[in-house]
Amino acid sequence: MTITQTSRAGFGFAAFALGLGVLTTLPAFAYKGENLAKDAKITMAQARKIALKAHAGKITDAELETESGGSGLRFSFDIKNGAKTSEVGVDAKTGKVLENKMEGKNPD
Repeated sequence: MTITQTSRAGFGFAAFALGLGVLTTLPAFAYKGENLAKDAKITMAQARKIALKAHAGKITDAELETESGGSGLRFSFDIKNGAKTSEVGVDAKTGKVLENKMEGKNPD
């Protein structure tokens, strides 16, 4: 093996080790209220699709919360479209859209 081949092999191993180190230190992709997910009948991914169908844009915040209305358990999304942000609530047991309104001056 030449010096160049040895350097390439060493670089490849170092890159792999660095990547592995980064992957193992990243936090899990959690969301607010994830501990309530065991009681939900639909997943966060399914709720996101429903919310984006109800209001197009980019989701900037997501949580699972207990709140009155519907089954009492809902996914809540802040969805930004241009300069405006809307809150869309999706029932976590039925998938029904419970809320779809513009955020006020003092959002939750």
